[in-house]
Amino acid sequence: MMPGLEGVIGANVNDLTRQFGTPRLDVWEGDARKLQFSGTACILDIYLYPSARGREPQATYVDARRASDGMDVDRADCVSALRRR
Repeated sequence: MMPGLEGVIGANVNDLTRQFGTPRLDVWEGDARKLQFSGTACILDIYLYPSARGREPQATYVDARRASDGMDVDRADCVSALRRR
């Protein structure tokens, strides 16, 4: 696992909401789900997929970008910034 993403990768929706608050976006695509959290520092997209059919989706991938211009930012830095707000 990438350093700084502990507590995010493998987390479920309730875990993520406790860490980051209410998501700005909550999108279902089949059995997959994308949650988007945002702050002044960055926008964080967290992708959740079920580990097996009928299982609750868990975070498997994270993407982060600057809100101002969409350029990629360090995912762990973004997670840290959004947790502090």
